[in-house]
Amino acid sequence: MIIRLKNKDTLIVDQFRFKCCIGKNGLKKNKVEGDFSTPKGKFLLENLYYRKDKILKPVTKLGNIEIKKEFGWCTDIKNNLYNKRFKINKKFKHEKLFRKDYKYDLLIVLSYNRKKIIKGKGSAIFIHLTKNYKATAGCIALKKNDLLALLKVIDKKTKIIIN
Repeated sequence: MIIRLKNKDTLIVDQFRFKCCIGKNGLKKNKVEGDFSTPKGKFLLENLYYRKDKILKPVTKLGNIEIKKEFGWCTDIKNNLYNKRFKINKKFKHEKLFRKDYKYDLLIVLSYNRKKIIKGKGSAIFIHLTKNYKATAGCIALKKNDLLALLKVIDKKTKIIIN
């Protein structure tokens, strides 16, 4: 199965169309850390992370991981854990996965810069939640009901094409 990003504001999966938002600075082939752009390319979907205290375990064929309070995603180009989940250490730049707002109550990790990680190429590229479709720091965001519907039709072999 293929998910396609069309016109920077629509995800298409088979006959389904989902309104979405992307990075504040649009799409970019040569993304770098902190440029507020969404990377162009073809990526696999990795695990689903979810907040058990806010959402029941979603129906999905993706691997799923309950977000714990100590979960962070390293965005520090000086650290060997760059673009990986880790136990929060305040010495390193990171994204908190257990947030006070709703945005990471559900998130899917994209395989962008994950296999052979290149420091500075960009990190923490997710599909996560939005309520207002405001531009992101580089992720793709959907409303909760749309992301829950998407989770029901995708699996570990699903790819997303962003171009």
